[in-house]
Amino acid sequence: MIGTGMVGQMCHLANFAANPACRVVAIADLRPDLAAAAAQKFGISRIYGTHRELLADSEVFAVVVVTKRRATGPIVLDALNSGRHVLSEKPMAYTTAQAASLVEAARRQHLVYSIGYMKRHDAGVARALDKLTRLRADGSLGRIVGARGWCFGGDTGRSHDNFVMTGETRPDGLELWQDGPDWMPGTLRPGYDNFLNVFSHIINLARYLLGSSPTVADSLVETSGTATVTLDFGGVACALQLANGSEGPWREGLRIEFERGAVTIELPPPFAEQEAEVILDQGDQITRLTGEGSWAFRRQANAFVADIVERRTPLASGADSVTDIALAEAIWKRQVSG
Repeated sequence: MIGTGMVGQMCHLANFAANPACRVVAIADLRPDLAAAAAQKFGISRIYGTHRELLADSEVFAVVVVTKRRATGPIVLDALNSGRHVLSEKPMAYTTAQAASLVEAARRQHLVYSIGYMKRHDAGVARALDKLTRLRADGSLGRIVGARGWCFGGDTGRSHDNFVMTGETRPDGLELWQDGPDWMPGTLRPGYDNFLNVFSHIINLARYLLGSSPTVADSLVETSGTATVTLDFGGVACALQLANGSEGPWREGLRIEFERGAVTIELPPPFAEQEAEVILDQGDQITRLTGEGSWAFRRQANAFVADIVERRTPLASGADSVTDIALAEAIWKRQVSG
């Protein structure tokens, strides 16, 4: 584990520590007190002050990178160049050129490189994808005629008892990649950062369910990152409403419209340990497709281990996730050009 802050512990370290198919052998964090506290909480014996020290440990076979966003790319590149499989938080990078350099490093070393779009691993999303596949095949609801997605960021649903924190200041000294394309003014980059961090999830999920390579049909972006975007999936328009910073509940989802019905996915808050709800509207009948309850972050951790063991392509591979960065660039380029 490289990075042991709240998300690193709560969403990643706790889940890998619980997986009997792997062993968490070491953690690295520039904050020594936090690293020691996390190591004690999760029973980790080795603590390193930097990611380079951790990568020198011969027992480390794969790494999970959960650090400040601008430092993610350089650390992932070091890990891939050292021959380690990688799961990193999103966004993987800030530009398509940066992202492509990481994918190329993974390709050269024949490594598993996965990006933390955990919503693809949600069991509810898996049920929705299965239902969509069946509906497309049997034509019982006709063809897909449109889609609508939304993300109104609010309460993240985090638990307060499965991570520890200290009062240490986040340290400087990390190598940071440029936080946007050369053409992007500095005044827009904080909003672009927020857009990538929060809204790339719903864009990635729309691609997973509707088609991997949409084009940007229309967009309106505010400096804060709030946006309305329409993606064209081969003639099927998906309109996205995106806003962050609400003090209310987190609301996020995707509704896919057929000629005679719809499939709606209502996503949980990002840190809530619950599944997405799936609603099937068949015109004269509405059905909720329910499961037994699971957590996307736990399923993501288990999948990363299995991907390495079985040499599978991840559901959210680095190679696929470059498209999310390219779409974000295209959306913001429209804002700059007017």
